[in-house]
Amino acid sequence: MTRQNILWADDEIELLKPHILFLSNKGYDITAVQSGADALDKCHTAPYDIVFLDENMPGMSGLETLTQIKLLKPNLPVIMITKSEEERIMEDAIGSKIADYLIKPLNPNQILLSVKKILDNKRLISEKTTLAYQQEFRNLSMAYNEPLNHEQWAEIYKKLVYWEIEIDQSQNKEVLEMLEMQKHEANANFIKYIIKNYEKWLNDVQVSKPTLSHQIMKKMVFPHINADTTTFFILIDNLRYDQWRCIAPEVQDMFDIIDESSYYAILPTTTEFARNAIFSGLMPSDMEKYHPNLWINEDNEEKRNANEDKFLEAQLKRHKIDTKYSYHKILNATQGKALNDNLNNLMGNGINAVVYNFVDMLSHARTDSHMIKELAPDEAAYRSITLSWFLHSPLHDLLKFLSEKKVKTIITTDHGTIKVKNPVKIIGDRETNTNLRYKEGKNLSFEEKGTFHTRKPERLMLPKHNLTSSYVFALNQDFFAYPNNYNYYVSYYKDTFQHGGVSLEEMIVPLITMVGKG
Repeated sequence: MTRQNILWADDEIELLKPHILFLSNKGYDITAVQSGADALDKCHTAPYDIVFLDENMPGMSGLETLTQIKLLKPNLPVIMITKSEEERIMEDAIGSKIADYLIKPLNPNQILLSVKKILDNKRLISEKTTLAYQQEFRNLSMAYNEPLNHEQWAEIYKKLVYWEIEIDQSQNKEVLEMLEMQKHEANANFIKYIIKNYEKWLNDVQVSKPTLSHQIMKKMVFPHINADTTTFFILIDNLRYDQWRCIAPEVQDMFDIIDESSYYAILPTTTEFARNAIFSGLMPSDMEKYHPNLWINEDNEEKRNANEDKFLEAQLKRHKIDTKYSYHKILNATQGKALNDNLNNLMGNGINAVVYNFVDMLSHARTDSHMIKELAPDEAAYRSITLSWFLHSPLHDLLKFLSEKKVKTIITTDHGTIKVKNPVKIIGDRETNTNLRYKEGKNLSFEEKGTFHTRKPERLMLPKHNLTSSYVFALNQDFFAYPNNYNYYVSYYKDTFQHGGVSLEEMIVPLITMVGKG
């Protein structure tokens, strides 16, 4: 292995020879200098992996040298060494983005630990992560092959997401492929569980069941409404649990998390069905029955979701919640900024509902745009773009404002997505909907094995538009394709992110309740 180079600047460098010899014996090449100016000269002429910098040197001080080194080589790790434990010096050094801070007298093992933490961090984490996952692999496989309830399935999914993110950061492609196979197998068992239980959840009051889309307002949002403060209900369309875990550290800097739970999105796991169910508090067949003027029977997501504010109003009245409320749908940064400019006027409301559509638009754009596909070729990149959007979005500014107020904030989504790979042929007439993960129509022709389907939509509390209406849901990473122009259709949609069907990613979604730290 190539020896790593360390530059050590200290005006008492002769006294540090035992430490330099110790590091040399551990496989590091040390260049020793006696001033900040000499350290800068060396940085101009030779590459180094790390710099040790004494804080209290005559002439150019350690902090002044640190500033010049960062201007020259911003990514070069610097360890500040000092005799002083004065808080101001520590804060100045940390604010200048040092890699570590050591206080004299130095301990050889303390120095070695600091070096390894910085230079060998990725390798050590990768090795540890790989070993830990390999030990957990068998436990997970045994768990999801056993009979599980809805809570246990949610925990299995969260564990898989945890390992996916950890392994992705370790950049071990072989282990990541092993995890992908395990996720696929877990999904296969989860699908069997859904096929066996979903209809019972909707029709049998005696069975144990998860909280579903149409129940989250009543169970998890309305109880927080009170006269003393406002509640913000924030729905980020199409946000998977792994994407939430990606933005969670940023949110936790601003908020104390009271409850990080999940619920199950209804079928079809689409915006038109699942999100309307959230705001109406009703399943789709009941929406059509009790609010025919609000439920639009068209294969058009925009039209079907045009009445969420009215559905919310009707649900508040039905539960006898007499409070001021607002509803906002944010489709672009301009609308988000306009909302943020008006926040003070919303603080007297009992509840403010805000829908952000960016993540959903990202998934659609990734399907249609070659450039977006290049930017987000895999799950890790998809998470990365979501995080980048969040950090620079009006939503981040909104949360920053709320974190300093006496308010409850609830973040959730309507459904997730899954990256589809396997085409499944289906035949339907012109009235059949266009979604790739579920089909609704009359006289649908498909291979029943490998789908979740019903010819009695009322049993799944779905609208029935014809005597022969049926619903068919794609499973795992499948997507529906018509025989006409089949090869083009498959190549266009393969490896895109879709929703509407049955999978862990689409159905088990996050719901977080929190209060600001400010």
